[in-house]
Amino acid sequence: MTEPQAHPVDESQITRPIHTFMRRTSPLNTSQRQGLEQHADLIVATPISDARTLFSHPERPLTIEIGFGMGSSLVKMAGDAPERNFLGIEVHIPGIAQCAFEAGQAGLTNLKVMDADAIEVLQGLPDGSIDRIQLFFPDPWQKKRHFKRRFVVPERMRLIEDKLTIGGWFHAATDWQPYAEWMLDVLEQMPRLENVYGRGQYALRPEWRPETKFERRGHAAGHGVWDLIYQRVD
Repeated sequence: MTEPQAHPVDESQITRPIHTFMRRTSPLNTSQRQGLEQHADLIVATPISDARTLFSHPERPLTIEIGFGMGSSLVKMAGDAPERNFLGIEVHIPGIAQCAFEAGQAGLTNLKVMDADAIEVLQGLPDGSIDRIQLFFPDPWQKKRHFKRRFVVPERMRLIEDKLTIGGWFHAATDWQPYAEWMLDVLEQMPRLENVYGRGQYALRPEWRPETKFERRGHAAGHGVWDLIYQRVD
């Protein structure tokens, strides 16, 4: 009996997910190791079916921050707004560990963090369940061939529209002007999002968005910073 012939797989026909991030590794310092060991209760495993249920007060409005870096600004926001719940999504383990350490040291109960692809997390959450989605200083993917990796593209913004509550905000900030212009163009075309500051306008930096170390370095180098705030209206 003749064995069936194996046919080579044409890898060009395999659809692979396009990631908006690149994983980076670096050694953990002492506080980061303590964050993983002593405050593991703040680190959420995936998948999750409803992010609101991660908190002892699930009825409070939920803010999700995508790519929080080392987490200091997220910890400050959560500390300044105890009436809200915060979920931070990051793929850099030292950042997750540092954020957990700082949140644990501050005794915060309204902040959780997770190591995950934010798109996959959002896809698994109920529609209309998030009050705010924050995207601060994402990778601008400057080369044209990488534009498809940018987080702010129509396909991903349709997902954002689905997950926000009516009246909920999508808030982005960048120090890369070409990406700011790109985001403004994409967001102005989303039918369920309305510019809080008026059509075609950038937002003033809200007082409740802490200025990050990254942002301060940008200002020192003469870079501008552009905030965009859009509200779901339908």
